[in-house]
Amino acid sequence: MIRLVAPPRPSYLRVVRASAWYDLVVTAGFATPWTYALVHGALSSWGGALGLGALPPREPLQTLYANLMGSVVVVWALLRVVRPLPVHGLFDAAARTLFASWQAYALAHGAPRVLWPFFVVEVAFGVVQLVPWWHHRRALATPELRPRSAQPRKLYGPTDGR
Repeated sequence: MIRLVAPPRPSYLRVVRASAWYDLVVTAGFATPWTYALVHGALSSWGGALGLGALPPREPLQTLYANLMGSVVVVWALLRVVRPLPVHGLFDAAARTLFASWQAYALAHGAPRVLWPFFVVEVAFGVVQLVPWWHHRRALATPELRPRSAQPRKLYGPTDGR
């Protein structure tokens, strides 16, 4: 079994919660067919006005996938708002890495450039949530950087005669 040792900073939980609020604001509109129609129209108008490209016309299958994504992300975000844990930040960083990978793939294959701001935020929140884990794991692996509480303990005392 892999033992996850969380970054010890309380500010990390604020980042986990902030990323959850961002997800709620951005994806709640994707959760139903009716709200997705509004979001799709707004993103298309915004992308067209800024010269970033409009979204393709809505289709039933596209709406279904948008609703599935929106529903799952809303539930995941609510968990992180209500009960943020350090491990939630780690898993959220993993999910953001996947999302950003698929966004980069779409952008490389002709998706409208209106996707770029969302890609940038995905990468930023992913990095901000992943780097503390990397630093903490590295500190635990390097004895001189290891906090006193994480130093290996003797399993026997000096009077045990071992």
